Amino acid sequence: MSDMITFADKKRKTVEQAEFTADGRYLRKVRSFVLRTGRLSDYQRDMMNQNWHAFGLDYQDTPFDFSAIFGNSNPVILEIGFGMGKSLVEMAEQNPDRNYIGIEVHTPGVGACIAYAVEKQVKNLRVICHDATEILRDSIANHSLAGLQLYFPDPWQKAKHHKRRIVQPTFIERVLEKLADNGFIHMATDWENYAEHMLEVLRQFPQLTNQSNTGDFIPRPDFRPLTKFEQRGQKMGHGVWDLYFLKQ
Repeated sequence: MSDMITFADKKRKTVEQAEFTADGRYLRKVRSFVLRTGRLSDYQRDMMNQNWHAFGLDYQDTPFDFSAIFGNSNPVILEIGFGMGKSLVEMAEQNPDRNYIGIEVHTPGVGACIAYAVEKQVKNLRVICHDATEILRDSIANHSLAGLQLYFPDPWQKAKHHKRRIVQPTFIERVLEKLADNGFIHMATDWENYAEHMLEVLRQFPQLTNQSNTGDFIPRPDFRPLTKFEQRGQKMGHGVWDLYFLKQ
């Protein structure tokens, strides 16, 4: 096995995970763990190894220099948990005047996203395979983001696991530090209970203004691509709830 292949396999086995207290507060520095996900295919591994220099960003304990990374001063949008990356790549392709950074800990998704980005020849996208809490805390400068996207995060359905949901007041506090004025937070979920939880958390922050005409959720905007997962859910009668807030 070559050193380049070892790189992708190592990413799969030692992704970083933050630990939290029962009330959702940051507990300790991240530690490596074995990521029990689907198999990283040869194609995904190859695309990750061959193109990481062009699309990958590694964790660093100082803020990224977005102008140097992208070669321009366009607004930067951060997406946490992009899955297989199809919708993220499509958004980058459709919005060349914006730069996109995606965070995903599942390496098959990272490999698939990079492969699709290569196919679409997008230049305004970078991906990170690391825990989002550490990236937000250390690698993103304050007031540097034009927006945060969080689409279909793990709902942790059981009530005893709700504290594991990423959307908590402490998470939004950190996001607000990183957002520039008029920056947006856009979330979507197909779990109504989680949607209500998201809405309750976001409403706690007076510096955030809900863009919903009804004071709760918005219809799916055209700029958020419809995923295959979402299409299947619609056919089965599942609802999807979008939330869109602006930082004042």
